[in-house]
Amino acid sequence: MQEKIKSEIKQAMMARDTIKLGVLRMLSSAFTNELVAQGRPPQEPLSDDDCMKVIKKLAKQRKDSIEQFIAGGRPELAEDEKNELAVLEAYLPAQMSEEEIEAKIKAKIEQSPVDSSKKGQFVGMMMKELGSTADGALVKAIIDKLVV
Repeated sequence: MQEKIKSEIKQAMMARDTIKLGVLRMLSSAFTNELVAQGRPPQEPLSDDDCMKVIKKLAKQRKDSIEQFIAGGRPELAEDEKNELAVLEAYLPAQMSEEEIEAKIKAKIEQSPVDSSKKGQFVGMMMKELGSTADGALVKAIIDKLVV
């Protein structure tokens, strides 16, 4: 994944795609920061799983920023964040729709009913099952709606 990002930096430079280039450089820097945070040399390659974690974290930051800019009445800044988010999402696995997530959660609740005191554990269990194909905030919101 890291090598793919590096090669796409070159392609973005040649295509003069400033938005994609900026996001890819930010990603490359975030990969290096992750290596340093793990106590590894910055020249070492980062595993694909760690790369996905970094990309997810950056995408979540963009989503939070978009919400804050819109709430603050700054739609022009939100637009920049949306463009960056679109580039990041191209590297993430396809996300499940809200309906698909809700169907899986309902099926799991039918198998073993959940009371409201165990909601947090149930969210964790569902996130392990759904993996990177579901947004954690969406899963939690659906569980909050279904488990009373």
